[in-house]
Amino acid sequence: MQVLGVEHIDLSVSNLEASRAFYDRLLPALGFRRVEHPTYLAWSNGHLAIGLREATSGARAPVDRYRPGLHHLALRAATRADVDGLFAFLEAEGTRVLDPPAEYPEYGDGYYAVFFEDPDGMKLEYVHFAWGYWRRVQTQGADPRPRFEAGSRG
Repeated sequence: MQVLGVEHIDLSVSNLEASRAFYDRLLPALGFRRVEHPTYLAWSNGHLAIGLREATSGARAPVDRYRPGLHHLALRAATRADVDGLFAFLEAEGTRVLDPPAEYPEYGDGYYAVFFEDPDGMKLEYVHFAWGYWRRVQTQGADPRPRFEAGSRG
C-alpha cells in the first residue's frame, strides 16, 4: 500500500463568513474552484480539495501553531514568479504577511516561499522549490544540512 498524496484538508474556522470571504478570494487566485457541498464549504483544483467547517468547540480561541494540531498549510507553486505574484495579491488584499517572498535555505536548496495568515491566524505558505532535490531527500530519508533549533523560527 502507498499514499499518493493529500486528497483533501478540512480547516475548522471561528467565523465561517469571514473565512469564506478570504478563501473565496485566495483560492481562485491559486487555480481552485468552488465545489458545492451540502454540509461545508469546499474548493478544489483537481489535485487537492480544501474545506471549511465552522468550529463548534473553542470557536473564539486564538490559533496556537505549537499546540497539537495543524501547524501550517503549505501549497506548492509552479514557479518563483507565482510566489511573487501571490505576494502582490496578498498585499493588494490587505492580508497579513508573516514573511515575504525569500529563499529559506534552512528548508532546502532553492526553497522560495511567502508565509501569511488567514482570518483565524492560521499560518499558510506558498512555496516553490526544486522538486528533484526534495524527491531525493524524501526517498533517501535524510537532509544533511543543519536545521534551526526547535522554536527559533516558526
